[in-house]
Amino acid sequence: MTEIYPTIAQCAIVATAFKILLFPAYKSTDFEVHRNWLAITNSLPLWEWYYEKTSEWTLDYPPLFAYFEWILSQVAKLADPAMLRIYNLGYDSWETVYFQRFTVIVTELMLIYALQLFVDSSHGVTKRAAQAAAISVFLSPGLLIIDHIHFQYNGAMYGILILSLVLARQKSGLLASGFVFAALLCMKHIYLYLAPAYFVYLLRTYCLSSKSIFHIQYLNCVKLASGILGIFGVAFGPFAVKGQIPQILSRLFPFSRGLCHAYWAPNVWAVYSFIDRVMISVAPKIGLPVKMEAVNSVTRGLVGDTAFAVLPEITPRMCFVLTLLFQVIPLVKLFVRPNWDAFIGAVTLCGYSSFLFGWHVHEKAILLVIIPFSLIALKDRRHLGAFRPLAVSGHVSLFPLLFTPSEFPIKTVYTIFWLILFLMLFDRMAPASRRPRFFLFDRFTSLYITVSIPLIAYCSLLHPIIFGKSYEFLPLMFMSSYSAIGVIGSWIGFMVVYFTSVD
Repeated sequence: MTEIYPTIAQCAIVATAFKILLFPAYKSTDFEVHRNWLAITNSLPLWEWYYEKTSEWTLDYPPLFAYFEWILSQVAKLADPAMLRIYNLGYDSWETVYFQRFTVIVTELMLIYALQLFVDSSHGVTKRAAQAAAISVFLSPGLLIIDHIHFQYNGAMYGILILSLVLARQKSGLLASGFVFAALLCMKHIYLYLAPAYFVYLLRTYCLSSKSIFHIQYLNCVKLASGILGIFGVAFGPFAVKGQIPQILSRLFPFSRGLCHAYWAPNVWAVYSFIDRVMISVAPKIGLPVKMEAVNSVTRGLVGDTAFAVLPEITPRMCFVLTLLFQVIPLVKLFVRPNWDAFIGAVTLCGYSSFLFGWHVHEKAILLVIIPFSLIALKDRRHLGAFRPLAVSGHVSLFPLLFTPSEFPIKTVYTIFWLILFLMLFDRMAPASRRPRFFLFDRFTSLYITVSIPLIAYCSLLHPIIFGKSYEFLPLMFMSSYSAIGVIGSWIGFMVVYFTSVD
């Protein structure tokens, strides 16, 4: 078959050259977080990793990621041994910066491999669409902003996720898919949000007979369970022997943090917080009480409990119940009709639910929704219609992560160029749906995208000119609330598409 151009490898070469130019760019505290983890895993015995707290940036990822940091530290000592000293807090020599930046690029090979596997698993007309979707993921502004400027290893992690999703496309790959996802959970626990979709899909397609759900395939159940237990055993076993599992869990799930992160992630609670801020002025006029101790709490949730001035308080249990409820709804369809498209849709909707209703959600978690959705966004025009507002709102919501003037043109120009290029390309490639599109939702999408440009201009350029350092919370609140409307609208639209699609 004739190769489709540009290839993922060609795009990777050009993108890598651009990413190298970003080595001196702004880096967040996450850069120091990972440098500290290199030092911890290299300098201390295994049993002390999850107790070390010289730095405030303690190790709070699962053990497989800690092992990954240990492997990197063996190479890091060749670049600059000083970066591996625990008490060398905030150390950022140019050797350290270049080494850590370079490891992000190298580990993205996992993403390249998984995306190429996704393209190769597609056939006919859908192969070209898969190629476009794969390139859009690799060149994602989200990965550029979060990994190559802000600093994290999401490219490698999402590469493992996509590999697991693609393996599940064929019946022969179901067992391997479960194992790969189990390994991913042992590297970064945020992917637990997607686990219900995996559980239902593997249960229905691998553990139960395709002829009858009452016919259990016991051998498959044993193979799947033993393999997953083995992976978790390798990851957590050494710590379990020392009785350290409670300590690890306290690091992985710090429920003492508030409902909202320092910058409100664009979810239901961002809208809830915005309404609470508005109600502070309205409440006295309609006789509602106002908690004065919460009035001055603007970026609530960095640490400690979240406090609302007028609206009722939200608890972790309420978040859990709402998240689980809205995850169960699409899982019912997945159980009844367990095909690969329904599986990717359920994974996406599980990501939506956890992002929209979860406790202390980070804005970076929007990639849990964008990346799996990208794999099926070109299925038809109704899927694309639900994807558009997510692509805009999800990427725009990441802008506050880069607040330095020198990074403003990079994040803005790159994101706008990506949105124009891929949304126009997707619009040309997406086939017509066998079901009618939603006129009002299409109008909402067009209006929503139109508003994004003046909003970005105001929040990034005009507000400082007009107000100086006054009302510094307003741009963040506007950006978060605007993005939340897009994510919520996209979620509602995709829920309708998911349940009305003809598989």
